[in-house]
Amino acid sequence: MASPVWKGTLSFGLVSLPVRLFSARERHGTRFHQFQRGTSDRIRYRRVNERTGTEVDSAEIVRGTKADSPSGAEEYTIVEPSELEEIAPGRSSSLEISAFVPADDVEALWYDSAYYVAPDSKGAAKPYRLLCRALEHSGRLGLTTLVMRERQHLAVVGPQNGVLTLSTLWWADEVRDPEVTLPDIPGADLGERDLELAEQLIGAMADRWRPEDYTDDYQERIDELVRAKSTGERVRYAEEGPPPETNVVELTEALRASLRGSEQGAGSGRRRSAGAGGEKAEGAA
Repeated sequence: MASPVWKGTLSFGLVSLPVRLFSARERHGTRFHQFQRGTSDRIRYRRVNERTGTEVDSAEIVRGTKADSPSGAEEYTIVEPSELEEIAPGRSSSLEISAFVPADDVEALWYDSAYYVAPDSKGAAKPYRLLCRALEHSGRLGLTTLVMRERQHLAVVGPQNGVLTLSTLWWADEVRDPEVTLPDIPGADLGERDLELAEQLIGAMADRWRPEDYTDDYQERIDELVRAKSTGERVRYAEEGPPPETNVVELTEALRASLRGSEQGAGSGRRRSAGAGGEKAEGAA
């Protein structure tokens, strides 16, 4: 069993139960290290005092942030871990649900990290199951905050495959305004016929969400490259480029052709991938 990343008390109304959080996701893939080119010498990083050049033990390292200085000189305010712990809301161990919001109101843009929530005692099983079932029936999420890894997080608690999950969210001032972030997007007159074709194409390409149907082609290529290089072979793939831009004149015909191609390919059952997979070049090892 995985190790919990947080332990504390989950409460809603006057009901409270001890819980643990477990990371719901983990990255897989080839782990690369750094080497000096032409050697097998690993590159290592050390914590070094920039003034003295000496290595510093992790126990001697504290946090600091730039401070406003009347003289304009570079100054820092140093903060001890114990001081951060003292000011942590809820003493870093409380998950108090303050409201239940419609699940559809929390858009994908707001989600950050995901965790499984588990009851931390036998007695907590009943209120845990009750909350999970009630959230399933209501279509709502419990809104809460927690302090973890020296940060306070906005979060939602909800049901997923029969268990409770907690997802941390971005704060409102951390989500960029598209009007400020993006360049000006020109307006466009959308013809009724083009809109109808686009909706038909969406309908023809409609499918269920089955994440197991999708594969990471790039990681598969990395694995193949590593295997080939370890035996002195070489792997090359045919170069792929992005499709040409569809101009306004071609838009209607592109939609019609896409619709025809989608209807012809429906039910083919091809394996999906995270990106467009290219063919291995002829003669490659």
